[in-house]
Amino acid sequence: MTKVAIYARYSSDNQREASIEDQFRLCREYAQRQGWQVVESYSDQAISGASLLRPGIQTLLADAQAKRFNVILAESLDRISRDQEDIAGVYKRMTFAGVKVVTLSEGDISELHIGLKGTMGALYLKDLADKTRRGLRGRVEDGKSGGGNSYGYDVVKKTDGNGEPLRGERRVNEAEAQIVRRIFQDYATGKSPKRIAHELNAERVPGPAGNAWGPSTIYGNWRRGTGILNNEIYIGRLVWNRLRYIKNPDTGKRVSRLNQESDWIVQEVPELRIVEDELWSRVKDKQKAVRVARKPLQDGNALGARKRPPYLFSGLIKCGVCGGGCSMISATHYGCSTARNKGTCDNRAAIKRDELEDRVLRAMREHLMEPALFEEFCEAYTRAVNEWRIGQRAELAAKEAELKKVERQIRKIIDAIKDGLYHASMKDEMTGLEDRKVALKRELEVADEPPPLLHPNMAKVYSRKINALYEALRSDEGRPAAADLLRTLIDRIVLEPGDDRFGILIKGDIAGILSFASAEKELPATAVRGRQVPVVAGAGFEPATFRL
Repeated sequence: MTKVAIYARYSSDNQREASIEDQFRLCREYAQRQGWQVVESYSDQAISGASLLRPGIQTLLADAQAKRFNVILAESLDRISRDQEDIAGVYKRMTFAGVKVVTLSEGDISELHIGLKGTMGALYLKDLADKTRRGLRGRVEDGKSGGGNSYGYDVVKKTDGNGEPLRGERRVNEAEAQIVRRIFQDYATGKSPKRIAHELNAERVPGPAGNAWGPSTIYGNWRRGTGILNNEIYIGRLVWNRLRYIKNPDTGKRVSRLNQESDWIVQEVPELRIVEDELWSRVKDKQKAVRVARKPLQDGNALGARKRPPYLFSGLIKCGVCGGGCSMISATHYGCSTARNKGTCDNRAAIKRDELEDRVLRAMREHLMEPALFEEFCEAYTRAVNEWRIGQRAELAAKEAELKKVERQIRKIIDAIKDGLYHASMKDEMTGLEDRKVALKRELEVADEPPPLLHPNMAKVYSRKINALYEALRSDEGRPAAADLLRTLIDRIVLEPGDDRFGILIKGDIAGILSFASAEKELPATAVRGRQVPVVAGAGFEPATFRL
């Protein structure tokens, strides 16, 4: 029987969560008419179709490559993607995997559909963006907000004569306006953005969207008009179209670009003024003086003006108190960024970068590469996980066999009735069999296909990977590559302040091996019961922790 996966998506505010169920229902009815077996359903809710960086579609594509089904069924091609490049890439990969793409609107998808529908989807997105911009520009020229709400203002909710919402109305929030004036005054009198943020957080003053204050929230970027000190709405001037946003084709994330000043739309809104011109000018003069003072340092390639070199554990280190990131607070030490930038964390301790790297790598050398323990762990892990997965497969196979048996019994009763051998008891038996048939089909439809069994040579594969890591660590040229390898093994390194020195916890794929090699001789039960990540080329252990 043809195995089918259903995909559904909705994105706009005019749609709703029930739209997913409506799409599922229509697709299931179509699959039933074709005699297809629905093995899985995937969905993405309130996510644009302009990018493939959606969890549902990514899982669908991965399962297609794993041959879990033969057909992808969707309501229409634009549910899968509206981007020309993306939809062509999906079709090419599905063709290579031997998976057909079928939609209720277009039928069997071919190269012709990819070209035409892909172009129509791209034009739809462009037309939608143009209409949105035209509407926003008209709103701004009427003196109303064309975007999100700024700190210091409340959104005014009004409706027109037809009950439709009137968007863009704002009014001054006096409590927040006092904070805005205080920030401008403090900066003009010599306080740094970091000190202002610390004082506001110490007084428990909520920041924008209720978050803690940070230096960047206050100072922002003067060219782009971001940050409290650069927002011209505070002097009664509404500026729109200062920035344009373009989606990065590799990451799917929007990045901003500064427009020419001639393209800006500026509207005077004196009723929204919070800061007087004299105070605004003092702040602008001080910002300019700071930039002039920093320029020689930037020309000299100062530490703060150039990109820091990547260290071995850059981006992996977290504070054990607040959970925030740890960064280089000096040329030699790591510390909690939140404690220093916002003052909302009490962890002011620091640890030398060399000491941190040495302690982590020494533990890896002492424990990870002990051949006997390493191989014993991998064998136990592989055996236990495979036993669990075999059991899951056996349970699934038993239900499939029972369903076939029930269908044969139903057929026998129907044949007997056709031959004139009818008895009143047949009706009750038929009803029971039909109910059981429906229940089994429902269980099989929602059941996850058990992941593939782990390779018995996992230890050797993983060992090769670790050896490659240490080879890279031995040479200066190989350290950047070693950092990339470490990121496939370590999720994060947590620093917990102690009486005399930091406690270090490693969390991630490598931790199961380290924990076993150092103390634990038995496989944790969670590694068997939890959802496993398939081990391919040596990657994928159930996350655990290891304390140094």
